[in-house]
Amino acid sequence: MSGDILNGQPTSQTAPLRIGVSTRALFDLEEEHEIFLKKGVKAYAALQLERENNIIGKGCGFEVIDRLLKLNKPNETFVEVMILSQNSPDLSLRAFNSIKEYKLNIKTGSFTSGRPLAPFIPAWGIDLFLSNEASDVQAAISAGAAAARLGVAPKERQELRDDEVRIAFDGDAVVFSPESDEVYKNNGLSAFLRHEADNATKPMAGGPFGEFLKKLSVLRNVYMNDEGFSKVRIAIVTARNAPAHARVIHTLRAWGTPADEAHFVGVREKAPILKAFGAHIFFDDQEKHVLGASAVVPAGHVPGPHKPEAPVIPAG
Repeated sequence: MSGDILNGQPTSQTAPLRIGVSTRALFDLEEEHEIFLKKGVKAYAALQLERENNIIGKGCGFEVIDRLLKLNKPNETFVEVMILSQNSPDLSLRAFNSIKEYKLNIKTGSFTSGRPLAPFIPAWGIDLFLSNEASDVQAAISAGAAAARLGVAPKERQELRDDEVRIAFDGDAVVFSPESDEVYKNNGLSAFLRHEADNATKPMAGGPFGEFLKKLSVLRNVYMNDEGFSKVRIAIVTARNAPAHARVIHTLRAWGTPADEAHFVGVREKAPILKAFGAHIFFDDQEKHVLGASAVVPAGHVPGPHKPEAPVIPAG
């Protein structure tokens, strides 16, 4: 995949979408993590070695990683995935044994024996980092990558067996900058609505996932068919509603990153919409929305400027 586009179509393959994922985001290692928290690193390492040949269950990030990797063709690599883990190299064997069993085309990664992962984010050229550790996620964002903290995979998810990859994003403070949210937070709903009406055709600045969305849109174009449908399906699911919705559309249009779906939910819960969309992952900066969504779809929290106890819902 490339960032070079001619008449809306990619012209060469020079820059694959690069995703870094921790072992606990890719696989279900919650039991092992509990041992680590309660008994320490030695007990954790001993358990991992004891289970070295046991295949690990699928974690919250598994489905989206699997589907993205399946977009690759024998002679064309559109997506690269690297394991980034604070485990020791000695404990890497179990992860790669499971990767082999699931036929995931992941062959590279870094295992740092407890040292921070942040220096390796730019070293690998990571576009998106998925982890269960808040400190690693924040470090990745500081290093310039889109990043989100995942939880556990939904228990009752019924997966549609198709070849699409469906990724959903919140708008403000995720895809877009938090500037408009700040207007709402500091001056209230009426001021926010006036501000957005006055600036409806002015594109918003990019947020922490802005560049990732642009690169994902190039991949979407790679798989666009003659009917205007792509295997890579993008949705914006935002608490904005009319008339504040207009600025979202004008911004996406100005960026050249049209969404396949946009859902302006206002004060309603996002989870039912995300379930209907069949999201393989959803990114939001507000814990309220992430917690609600995580019961039905894999969801990631993007560290943002808002306090969990004071969710921003710019709708009225």
